Amino acid sequence: MISGKTAIAGIGATEFSKDSGRSELQLAAECVRSALDDAGLEPGDVDGLVTFTMDANTETAVAREVGIGELGFFSRIGYGGGAACATVQQAAMAVATGMADVVVCYRAFNERSGQRFGQFNTALTGQATATGLDNSWTYPMGLGTPGSQVAMFARRYMHEYGATSEDFGRVAVVDRERAATNPNAWFYQRPITLAEHQQSRWITEPLRLLDCCQESDGGVALVITGLDRARDLRHPPAVVAAAAQGSGADQFTMTSYYRDDLTGLPEMGLVARQLWQQAGLGPQDVQVGILYDHFTPFVLAQLEELGFCGRGEARDFIADGNLELGGSLPLNTHGGQLGEAYIHGMNGIAEAVRQLRGTAVNQVEQAETVLVTAGTGVPTSGLVLEA
Repeated sequence: MISGKTAIAGIGATEFSKDSGRSELQLAAECVRSALDDAGLEPGDVDGLVTFTMDANTETAVAREVGIGELGFFSRIGYGGGAACATVQQAAMAVATGMADVVVCYRAFNERSGQRFGQFNTALTGQATATGLDNSWTYPMGLGTPGSQVAMFARRYMHEYGATSEDFGRVAVVDRERAATNPNAWFYQRPITLAEHQQSRWITEPLRLLDCCQESDGGVALVITGLDRARDLRHPPAVVAAAAQGSGADQFTMTSYYRDDLTGLPEMGLVARQLWQQAGLGPQDVQVGILYDHFTPFVLAQLEELGFCGRGEARDFIADGNLELGGSLPLNTHGGQLGEAYIHGMNGIAEAVRQLRGTAVNQVEQAETVLVTAGTGVPTSGLVLEA
């Protein structure tokens, strides 16, 4: 068990934009340096790096650019945004087992000005890989973008539980309200109403434009070290109380349409069971929820899988105001990926740290336990962080 042995001691980020004007490697180096400065550490203190398999910046290149020197540990996590919390898990395991002392997790990309994940890419069906084979089942049917793939899930969820587009829209309204007061958010000072959500154009029914996260340029880095060392650094540590990964039965990437029940996210349910067991806590003990919000319908399903409400009850849980700042589970106090930026969920982990430090723009009173989730529709991960 790694619970309570490590902590996030530093967070750093670039600005979030639609055109960074610099390379992805430069973005990675900037956010890593920023995180080390936040922790009060030097590049030479780092002996480990963790990132996503999708990140274009190799560990060796980042180490050279930052001046890190030797690396005794390096690791990469697959499945896109599902990797976010697992990067911290990998780092925490390395530190807790003595394989490394200070590990930096990073993610940096030009996802708006460079390669856009939301675009149809027929080349993905021709790869001589298992992923190419998986894609060959759905791409010929027009299911070649994350939006179209999630729309299938959303339509079935609506059919089973009576959810509506307005129920999805309430998530977007909450996120944009948080972003409107966050100077670092792309949608700073630009909240939306539910009516505006309903008037936004269709992307792929039943998903509207405002149900879909942004495409962003930027980078975020996190510094993980042992709890004792973290207590001697610049900021109060965000203790890793629990960290877990999960892949469900009959798991595909965004297209797990072959399960008997198409309306849940069993991989997130698996993550939830592990998190609550490791931390010795339950949903009732969480003061802030940082839930991966690349598409609004998956926020409803996450609330159910994580145990905050029963199956099909998320729409009522949201409508009752539970996600508001004064509710039982304030959601995405930074604005989420719908409002702040889409950095594959890493910016959400940074926000969780700010909440525990007491420095968040939308600070929740007595925030002592924060739940963070990673990408959904794919093999995923989660964290419980404590003050």
